[in-house]
Amino acid sequence: MTQSPASPPMPMIERRRLEANILKFVYETVKQRHGTDEAKSVIGEAVRQASIAQGRDMAKQAEGPTSLQSFADLLPLWTMDDALEMDVLNSSDTALDFNVTRCRYAEMYRDMGIGEIGHLLSCQRDGTFCEGYDPKLKLERSQTIMQGASHCNFRYRYDKQGA
Repeated sequence: MTQSPASPPMPMIERRRLEANILKFVYETVKQRHGTDEAKSVIGEAVRQASIAQGRDMAKQAEGPTSLQSFADLLPLWTMDDALEMDVLNSSDTALDFNVTRCRYAEMYRDMGIGEIGHLLSCQRDGTFCEGYDPKLKLERSQTIMQGASHCNFRYRYDKQGA
């Protein structure tokens, strides 16, 4: 029996679109029953937990130990299909700095009518993914396109000494 070749990975933007098509109904239902704050809290926590789990799953699939480089090697999943336009400012074994100048995730959520929770569906994942992938990897970001800034400023740091 011959094995079929592995299918290409699903672009992350398509994965997020599929998730958002379900989560928008969950959001609206919780909002109607318990208010906007509770709906945002529920969506935020559910997505946070999913992001940490996804980070763990991707760490298990890494060839060898996780590192900033193994993380950087995953970025094409998020940028595939021109989902993000970005300028890399610095890349080393302990720092990865880039600015996202166009975010099709933000555009997609606005087009779906759920721009008000887009930051919960995508942006918060960026830091929490690190928790599951490698606790030595940290993200600092002070602004996002999703919340009205001209660009997103991603500043990843990798502490080789410990978590």
